[in-house]
Amino acid sequence: MSNNTQNRRQFLKTSGKAGMAMATLPIFTKLSSSSTMALSDYVQQPLPYGYATLEPFIDALTMEIHYTKHAAAYAKNLADACVAEKVDTNVTNLTDLLKNISTYSPKMRNNAGGHFNHELFWQLMKPAPATSPTGALAEAITKTFGSFDAFKTALGDAAKARFGSGWAWLVVKTDGSLVVSSTPNQDNPLMDIAETKGTPILGLDVWEHAYYLKYQNKRPDYINAWWNLVNWEFVQKKYAEAKR
Repeated sequence: MSNNTQNRRQFLKTSGKAGMAMATLPIFTKLSSSSTMALSDYVQQPLPYGYATLEPFIDALTMEIHYTKHAAAYAKNLADACVAEKVDTNVTNLTDLLKNISTYSPKMRNNAGGHFNHELFWQLMKPAPATSPTGALAEAITKTFGSFDAFKTALGDAAKARFGSGWAWLVVKTDGSLVVSSTPNQDNPLMDIAETKGTPILGLDVWEHAYYLKYQNKRPDYINAWWNLVNWEFVQKKYAEAKR
């Protein structure tokens, strides 16, 4: 048996413990259109592409496990936390919850962050080849970092330097400026406990389950490959929304 096959079997065995589950959330009142929008924040959405669509940069098995095991578990555990902590998901949107995360339990922090981060992450990618940012976002990146390549280096360095598990982010701060940051575990810049606060418009998952099957311990190789998948049209949309 090859080492790669052994690695995959062990990864599947470990990941299977997370379980596959879609979030079942409490419904307290008849839903209006606004409450439906709040509720949808808490539900795992369909993956916007097939598991194999991002190959060769992210392999199909990693995508399947990442989405159906890890991300699904965050959604389920978030639903459980909302019930336990009496969060009315019909009226409290997830962004507002994250902005006040210090008032909730560690379970809520881990799973609300994990769910939000993954729902954003799926949309930030699309099949290769990636393009480059244009318009106002491209201008802001050049103004802030000096060049697009310098920005890629800054975000890549943040991702490489994150000890253990976490995320690297491109963030729009409250004054409209851009900054690169990273957070541990499933924290994100929306949280009131984040060192760098703001609206995340681009995020890179550097938990090992996001890349280990293909890249093993070579996180820098995964980071370099990931740039081929960035959905810049979506990032530009998030930038415009954050600037309003």
